[in-house]
Amino acid sequence: MFRPILASIDVDALRHNLGIARRHAGAARVLAVAKAAGYGHRLPHVLPALSEADGIAVLDLEDAIAIRASGFDRRIVLLEGCFQGRDLHEAARHRLHVVVHDAEQVRMLEVAPPASRVGVLLKCNSGMNRLGFRVGPFREALATLRTLPAVADITLMTHFADADRADGIDAAFAVFEAACDGAALPRSAANSAALVAHPRARGDWVRPGIMLYGASPFDDRSAEALELRPVMTLRSRIIGLQTLAAGDRVGYGGQFVAERAMRIGVVACGYGDGYPRHAPTGTPVLVDGMRTRIVGRVSMDMITIDLTPAPAARVGSAVTLWGEGLPVDEVAKSAGTLGYELLCALAPRVPTEVGAPVRPF
Repeated sequence: MFRPILASIDVDALRHNLGIARRHAGAARVLAVAKAAGYGHRLPHVLPALSEADGIAVLDLEDAIAIRASGFDRRIVLLEGCFQGRDLHEAARHRLHVVVHDAEQVRMLEVAPPASRVGVLLKCNSGMNRLGFRVGPFREALATLRTLPAVADITLMTHFADADRADGIDAAFAVFEAACDGAALPRSAANSAALVAHPRARGDWVRPGIMLYGASPFDDRSAEALELRPVMTLRSRIIGLQTLAAGDRVGYGGQFVAERAMRIGVVACGYGDGYPRHAPTGTPVLVDGMRTRIVGRVSMDMITIDLTPAPAARVGSAVTLWGEGLPVDEVAKSAGTLGYELLCALAPRVPTEVGAPVRPF
């Protein structure tokens, strides 16, 4: 018996979006970001498409090793680098590149045996103030790394905090250029937003993430306007119906009160599946392709939806929570968050399949 919820992964859409990223990248190489299990899409599903990139970037060593074991022979990057010396040994064994963002990671490389030889991405803190070296320490770290036998090659990188704004990279890009001045080494700076909006930030390696999965990195430009296609479609079905009279309340806390007689549908999806608990009444859904809204509070396993726009809806009617026909960014905006969070939050209990559903769900 299958609970009727399914996330369908459209690998052709992912290939299409990678093509859009390549178009923006020009001569730069594309390092496809696949952290958080491919932004929630599951690595085994997305690897066939991402294998067409020039490299793949992840967070976890286990993911990097799995990607290498799948036969991917190009660059694989650990975006937060290694956390201890034995990780560095494993990174070298699997021919990984590691980000170096603090002095302790430089020291790991100083004491590493020559056999633990890895490529390095040295990270500049250009204003985000999370990871990375400020300009002076960055140049000192670069001088040290250039002397170490365990360092195979060096790429210089940064990450932008405000690339979605028209002037958002100006100050940060100036800091990065100052840090890199005189160093004839490859550079990587552009995330999805910078790749689309700031061509001067392309450098030698671009790092698209969210755009690959069909969501927009901008508040004011939709994925459709960027020619991106949704990769994940989260679907469920109506599992119950209720007829309300005016004044009837719905769900925990009774936050929704019917203003008139109406039907509602109960859908097999809730915050236990990764749907945002804070999504308010009015958050859009599709029922048999018709747009309607959720009503009342999201529960762990269920949401309730207004069937007024879909009078023929019944138990078993298909419901789209986001994806094809309903952009994840629109759902996220209604819930006061980002498409990134919704995609990454897909719960392990939700089954995933590549392509259109091949079984009832």
